[in-house]
Amino acid sequence: MVSLTADMSPLHPDRNLALELVRATEAAAIRSVPFIGRGKKELADGAAVDAMRAFLSTVNFDGVIVIGEGEKDNAPMLYNGEHVGTGRGPQCDIAVDPIDGTTLTAEGRNNALSVLAVSDRGTMLDASAVFYMDKLVTGPAGVGVVDIRLPIGENIRRLAKALDKPVDELVVSVLNRPRHAKLIDEIREAGAGTRLMSDGDVAGGINAARYNARTDMCVGIGGSPEGIVTACAIKALGGHIQGRLWARDDEEKQRGIDAGLKLDDHVYEADDLVKGSNTIFVATGVTNGELVAGVRRAGADYLFTESVVLRGASGTMRRITSEHLTSKWL
Repeated sequence: MVSLTADMSPLHPDRNLALELVRATEAAAIRSVPFIGRGKKELADGAAVDAMRAFLSTVNFDGVIVIGEGEKDNAPMLYNGEHVGTGRGPQCDIAVDPIDGTTLTAEGRNNALSVLAVSDRGTMLDASAVFYMDKLVTGPAGVGVVDIRLPIGENIRRLAKALDKPVDELVVSVLNRPRHAKLIDEIREAGAGTRLMSDGDVAGGINAARYNARTDMCVGIGGSPEGIVTACAIKALGGHIQGRLWARDDEEKQRGIDAGLKLDDHVYEADDLVKGSNTIFVATGVTNGELVAGVRRAGADYLFTESVVLRGASGTMRRITSEHLTSKWL
């Protein structure tokens, strides 16, 4: 099998897969701009999907979408199992989310991203049969320290000790959902603060693992696809991630079992979510956020994008700011 990094020598800079993939997330983010704050999340998502699919078709790799826009019958493009790329180059699993935060985009709120993640073929967990996952994410200080099986208060105290900071200075990110009411109370009772997210738990997880970020931990039940995508990024940041699949009903639980997934409080460690460290995570801001800035117009002629590229093999996080001629895009 060809490694993801096989074609990344200085002799072939145009075949640097990580940088090629940025073009796809940039395209998706830019195409969604006309729909920011317009209340039409389906149109925003459709435009982003079209743009990402078009650019992925030009990338020299043989990608199979493990986590996409849904099953083939329900998603005309970027569906689970679809082959993308030119078919030449490294064989990869790929997870795509043309807009992580379609509601954020439609309402003109912060933290919407265009995201994709890549790993070697056969290494990415296909958890699509169960839509939700309970997750625990921290930075490197939490490795070997916190555990999703423990009460949240115990994890907060352990992480505070590892970080050498008072508990009351810890900030924990949680999606603001009714299902998390008890969890939020327990975090506050333990003495930590909360940052409640309306959507976009990929950015929440990454921000919790980044050096010198404003949050220390991200917990709670979000999308299982987002959990796999986040795991690819955490590999590059040296952080901690664990997940437990959370079936909404018996029917979904049975679908998960039939798909070979482990439920009943089984804990998926980082290497269960994505095997190995040969991962690439790419995100471009759609709207402004703590992780990246959103697409910005400069007069009538220019657009600016900010992206991050995280590579697990090298443990690097790069920021890419690009200037685009508006006439080529909108």
